[in-house]
Amino acid sequence: MKVKKFKTVLFDMDGVVVDTMPYHFISWFEVLKRYGVRISPMTIFEMEGAKWDAVIKLAYEQSGKKLAAGLADKIRFEREKIFKKYFNRYIFDGISEFIKSLKKQGVLVGLVTGSSLKEAKRFLPKELYSMFNVVVAGDMIKRSKPYPDPYLTAAKQLDVLSKECVVIENAPYGIKSAKAAKMYCIALATSLPKDKLLEADRVFNTHKELYKYFDKNS
Repeated sequence: MKVKKFKTVLFDMDGVVVDTMPYHFISWFEVLKRYGVRISPMTIFEMEGAKWDAVIKLAYEQSGKKLAAGLADKIRFEREKIFKKYFNRYIFDGISEFIKSLKKQGVLVGLVTGSSLKEAKRFLPKELYSMFNVVVAGDMIKRSKPYPDPYLTAAKQLDVLSKECVVIENAPYGIKSAKAAKMYCIALATSLPKDKLLEADRVFNTHKELYKYFDKNS
């Protein structure tokens, strides 16, 4: 694959640009425990990219409990408070320089996340957030990952074809979304082992491997 034939690189946010996944698990685990519902790290990591209501629904189904009407919104509010308490921003090493390098080559860059737009703005430094030519957040679309809608929306806004896009993901839902959108997908094993990411076209263990790959093929 020659990177230079692509016009656009679309980044997932959590686990790709910023290391938020441990905090997502801790906050989900703590809030659901209050209601007698258990959830595993693997479930949270594999569902990364899905909307919050899907996570709650699955957690209750796995626990064999019935979700009372209106409770999901309460759980969401409480989880956000817990997340804010624990969250400590860590941007993956080299990601800003990598994006700057792509833009210098005339490549369009987009951020496609299952998190809300408000969260995206809070998680990322202003300088980094402003580098993206387009941002598609979970609360901006009806169908989130694993549906193709998020990535197709980004491509449409950038006026590029699916075949002109490279997606960088780290979770099965995001990979399924990218492939359903007919895009080339590279996965990073930042929160899940490589054997959980095999639907991607390529899988790398680290960001350094990703950067080297682009340097070699651009």
